[in-house]
Amino acid sequence: MGRTRGTWNTKGMWLAGAVLAAVLALTGYAVFSGGDDGGDTPAGKGGASASASPGPSATYAPPEDWTEPNSWAALPRGKRTDDHGSQVGFPKTTEGAVAMMLAANTTGIEGEKSNTDEQLRIYRSYIGKADQTSENAEQIELNALSSDKALAKQMGVSPGQPLPSGAYVRNTVVGYKIIKASDAEVSAWLLSRVVQKNGETAKESGSYTRTLAGAQWEDGDWKLTGDATARAQKDVQGQAQPKIVAPGDADFNASGWTAIREAS
Repeated sequence: MGRTRGTWNTKGMWLAGAVLAAVLALTGYAVFSGGDDGGDTPAGKGGASASASPGPSATYAPPEDWTEPNSWAALPRGKRTDDHGSQVGFPKTTEGAVAMMLAANTTGIEGEKSNTDEQLRIYRSYIGKADQTSENAEQIELNALSSDKALAKQMGVSPGQPLPSGAYVRNTVVGYKIIKASDAEVSAWLLSRVVQKNGETAKESGSYTRTLAGAQWEDGDWKLTGDATARAQKDVQGQAQPKIVAPGDADFNASGWTAIREAS
């Protein structure tokens, strides 16, 4: 099962993890977690393998010379913002599905906004109907509350209090690799960067994660589903997984990643 809480990497940095994987793991399907991480620095030059029980990868230093990504994509925006504050209404295209995945994995924990707020928002906005149950929602909230308590302790505040001024944890998708695509279902690997700052004077630290995602077209929009993610997991079994490397590394191109420009 994928992780349902945040965790720390080998350098003590809090990782919010790939939120969609954490949510889908609670549906009872086996999904890959976004827990392959390294210190920053980007995670493992050799690329730790994504697995049901991932561990930290070896760390590496970013390359001195920038290698321009071979592929760039300006993903479409959603047509509207829903009642939960999430961007929805993506076009029925492969790029539209990836844009939804990006939106579902773009999170920010800072000030009074908690991991619980973000996980529940993503669950309500981006998870398919079949995977939305009262039991899943309750478990997501309990796990997120636990991770918020751990993060508060790390940052020196009492649980339930806002994070210190200038402190944050942010997750942003920086690349993707399509696994399979059709009019009604798209699966992809996502490459994300997680950054953390424990206060105004603290140094920002960062790490990269790799996550497997599956989406289906449902009621006029793309939704993350356990069924699609489970099929994606079967599709990649026995295949070499794309390395966890930063854009600008030559291995980014060798692994087949597409870099993401600002949404169009």
